[in-house]
Amino acid sequence: MIFTIEEAQAGERLDKYTTECIEAEAAGSLHEQADAGRSNEGTNRPGPADLTAGVSRTQVQEWIKNGAVLVNGRIAKANYKLAVADVVTVIVPDPEEAHIEPQDIPLDVVYEDGDVIVIDKPRGMVVHPAPGHYSGTLVNALMHHCTDLSGINGVMRPGIVHRIDKDTSGLIMAAKNDMAHASLAAQLKAHTVTRKYMALVHGNMPHENGTVDAPIGRDPQDRKLFTVIHKGSKEAVTHFQVVERFGDYTLLELQLETGRTHQIRVHMKYIEHPLAGDPVYGRNKTIGLKGQALHAAVLGFVHPRSGEYLEFQAPIPADMEHELMILRQR
Repeated sequence: MIFTIEEAQAGERLDKYTTECIEAEAAGSLHEQADAGRSNEGTNRPGPADLTAGVSRTQVQEWIKNGAVLVNGRIAKANYKLAVADVVTVIVPDPEEAHIEPQDIPLDVVYEDGDVIVIDKPRGMVVHPAPGHYSGTLVNALMHHCTDLSGINGVMRPGIVHRIDKDTSGLIMAAKNDMAHASLAAQLKAHTVTRKYMALVHGNMPHENGTVDAPIGRDPQDRKLFTVIHKGSKEAVTHFQVVERFGDYTLLELQLETGRTHQIRVHMKYIEHPLAGDPVYGRNKTIGLKGQALHAAVLGFVHPRSGEYLEFQAPIPADMEHELMILRQR
């Protein structure tokens, strides 16, 4: 990985900047693979994000010490202050062998056949393992539940075609073989997968419906985050419809046309109606949820084998419904 320092990053410590960069690379890679339809052409080969997801600042400092992070082709110290036009090269060390164990974790299975499984993921569950965090994820549960999963996205993400954030609840599909995975990834790339979300946002939305068409890229001020930006960004389109109003909050149904990292959260912040409970893109004043009030309510796709269009719905989870009930009573 190679990064060139711009004015916004000048003065940052090498270890801090490098950690944020590789975290951002890992966060965006799964969406980019799905959009581009790329594969690793092997069931046991780790994908690009497998090598860097979950890397800590301490690990990066060790890489710097061992000469795996260079500045302008030379070894530098972890506390080196970066300058404009510096070129940071990260030589990712060979990964440790991953041991992803099946775990008997209950799953809310909405649909399942020999090719595809659709899960209603609870809030708080991480979709896939990362270095140093190999248990308790949706992948661990799927490995126990299913006899086989596709290997296109590497050893850390068997079966995973797309993902939703840890604190977003709702529908997610996984592929049981590479044929199904390739088909679903192609549908994501073509923007033909139906993905509708329910979200509670701050403020009284002034329009009954609308579209946010604003490109998303990494935030130059903090590369762990994403923002609406034109340089180095990708197209991002979100449609919204008002479902219910609560005065200082609005319940929306949102439909994704694209699937960028944190797309809904970033777009809602951009139009000044951030998600309630969002610890990253939201406001200090919040509701009782642990995480953003966002639920993947509808998922539809063409079945990879039969060619039949399938669409599934998942009701708003109890914790989010409880908050809506409080707002109605108020």
